[in-house]
Amino acid sequence: MLSTATPAPIRTAALLAAGLLLLTACGEGGSTGAADGKKAEGFPLTLKNCGRTVTVKAPPQQAVSVDQGSTEILLSLGLADRLAGTATWSDPVMKGLEKANAGVERISENRPSSEKVLDKEPDFLSASFASTLAKGGVAPREQFEKLGVPTYISPADCVGKDNSGGGDGARTAPLTMDSVYTEVRELAQVFDVPERGDALVKKLRARVDKATDGIDASDTSLLYWFSDSKAPYLAGCCGAPGVITRELGAKNVFDDTHDEWPQISWETVADRNPDVLVIGDLSRTMQTAESAEKKIEFLESNPVTKTMDAVRNRRYVLLSGQAMNPTIRTVEGLERVAAGLRDFGLAG
Repeated sequence: MLSTATPAPIRTAALLAAGLLLLTACGEGGSTGAADGKKAEGFPLTLKNCGRTVTVKAPPQQAVSVDQGSTEILLSLGLADRLAGTATWSDPVMKGLEKANAGVERISENRPSSEKVLDKEPDFLSASFASTLAKGGVAPREQFEKLGVPTYISPADCVGKDNSGGGDGARTAPLTMDSVYTEVRELAQVFDVPERGDALVKKLRARVDKATDGIDASDTSLLYWFSDSKAPYLAGCCGAPGVITRELGAKNVFDDTHDEWPQISWETVADRNPDVLVIGDLSRTMQTAESAEKKIEFLESNPVTKTMDAVRNRRYVLLSGQAMNPTIRTVEGLERVAAGLRDFGLAG
């Protein structure tokens, strides 16, 4: 689920032109982008990314990541020293990355303006969601590309997904962790640290195998609630929660919708009566009932929801927002849901 904060107006054409001159001047006679000033092997590097051809002339040294999921991948790859700024945070940084993250400027808690991004003079821009680098987001990809700034969007948000409609898009094919692993490896390739990408993917795969070892939740139904109590955003069949559900062999009570995060009435939720509620515990304050505490308070006081089996038995699993998005933290989500089902005696 992506941020819905309203971005600042896009930089004017004159200012963009000035930025282009600045970036061009910085590139003339300077470093090729390799850490030692020598041209890195395999560069310029060309990738196909979310329907666009992206060319990176040299490993980035001044990158900006405008979504938390993308940022945490880069930090996990040991690239904090090559990040000039980050933005759009829904949760505290992933455990183990606190020190690395503390050394990187956070230019905005929500979506930044294009001015703030360009002020960092980026040589690469990464995002988790297509809407972040589109009209109504920070700025369209082509706007940065005209300035010579290559852009990258997580394949998990475009492969097998239709983002042309409203809301958070709809899945035309179920998401798999392979899209996340592809993002890890491609970003590692862009920054010329491919061995780090391979190592991270290996660790993530091992965690998935450990979390699902011997589990059978085929008789268990789940509901994933990301945010908002008035018109709740609940997971459809095939995004990151779908990955978790399929790995556990469980059932999502709303697996009959391909929308990423449809808004569904509480009456419909109560009618489907899931065994377990997987609840987003967000630190942001953009919508109603962001924290798990507020969500549980609502569930246990609302006349429609308080009689549900999961509520009466307090079968709650709490996840970070990022664990419910298609990121490396989807693995964290899988681990927590698996542990919760085992604790509830619902894991076979």
